[in-house]
Amino acid sequence: SGFFLSVLSLLACLASIAQACPPSCHCHGGDLQHVICDNAGLKKIPKVPEQTRLLNLQKNNFPVLPTNGFRDMKKLVSLHLQSSRIKEISTGAFRGLKSLVYLYLTDNQISVIKQGAFDDLSELTYLYLDQNKIPDLPKGLLSPLVNLFILHLGSNKIRELKPGAFNGAKDLRWLFLSDNSLTNLLPGALEDVENLAVLHLDKNQLSSYPVNAMSKLRVLEELKLSHNPIEVIPDNAFQSFGRYLQTLNLDNMKLKKFADHAFAGVTALKAAHLENNRLTQLPRNFPFDKMETLTLARNAWHCNCQLAHLRKY
Repeated sequence: SGFFLSVLSLLACLASIAQACPPSCHCHGGDLQHVICDNAGLKKIPKVPEQTRLLNLQKNNFPVLPTNGFRDMKKLVSLHLQSSRIKEISTGAFRGLKSLVYLYLTDNQISVIKQGAFDDLSELTYLYLDQNKIPDLPKGLLSPLVNLFILHLGSNKIRELKPGAFNGAKDLRWLFLSDNSLTNLLPGALEDVENLAVLHLDKNQLSSYPVNAMSKLRVLEELKLSHNPIEVIPDNAFQSFGRYLQTLNLDNMKLKKFADHAFAGVTALKAAHLENNRLTQLPRNFPFDKMETLTLARNAWHCNCQLAHLRKY
């Protein structure tokens, strides 16, 4: 019986060690639920108490996120990995994180995300991948993210969006792709995210309005295309989501012209930002009815009767 008691006490001791706060970190919250290891000089993922719900690992040094690196953190809800010099995310890097809702990977050097990197993240709702070096979105990469609501991909190196890029992310509502190198959105690139409400494509290299890709969207409320070298907005550009579109940013482009029916079907527009372009006139069917904010400065307007109704702006 003495041996049995010794074994029990050893197991209890091991359990208490397993639940301890990692070195170089501090823990708080009931049952050490929040583990804070930011700027701790870490080079590998630490062991944390199994009840941990928030893990802050930002400002460390993890060039490669390894397979199964977080496997035993089954209750984790929020994972912070910003500014940690990450270059590569391995297949199954987040395996086991079936409760994770928030994943922050902002401000790293990520250029490689292996297929299967996001396996098990079926509850993930908010994903921050902005300020990295991501070159593309391979088909199927986001497929496990069936509850993804907001995706930040701004300030990366993405050149093209292909069909299947968002396969599986059917509940995505906010998509931020500002400040990439996009020259093209292929037809079908957005077909898996037809319920987008907010789409930011500003500060890219789009030379023409991607009308075929955009026609897949149904309920878009906010579209930002500022700082793209687009010269013409074609007929029916916003028609598929015209009843929902409320905010449109087309400023600081090389915009010369709207086709006569560019705004066909647009009935809810409240704010249009058109400043700093080369526009000379607006189309006859421009949707003024619900307009609250209209910015028109620094264009080449031809002052004629067509523009008389702009006096109140």
